[in-house]
Amino acid sequence: QVQLVESGGGSVQAGGSLRLSCAEFGYTNSRYRMGWFRQTPGKEREGVAGIDHDSITSYADSVKGRFTISRDNDKNTLYLQMNSLKPEDTAMYYCARDWVGTPVSRDPHDYPYWGRGTQVTVSS
Repeated sequence: QVQLVESGGGSVQAGGSLRLSCAEFGYTNSRYRMGWFRQTPGKEREGVAGIDHDSITSYADSVKGRFTISRDNDKNTLYLQMNSLKPEDTAMYYCARDWVGTPVSRDPHDYPYWGRGTQVTVSS
């Protein structure tokens, strides 16, 4: 019913930038709340950024001022602009979608649909 496909990951030096994309397929008539998450081996999945139906956004303190979540509803695509990248940003990044539009959330338990992930590696 819903498929999410991430892209844009790669390797970058500290201080560099990457722009992640998440293409959404299926049931895209409404602006459902969505989010970006990241996970490293042995650690819990972390909610990086979220955006809801009304474009209200939420960011983890660790990425505020550096990352920006946005979406293009006409293209059914979610984005994560990542600037001033740090080695600690290295992780597998996932996008996720819910069936409701509000409120904004960065709790992975709120999201039933997930992409396969895209790897981001930041070298020092």
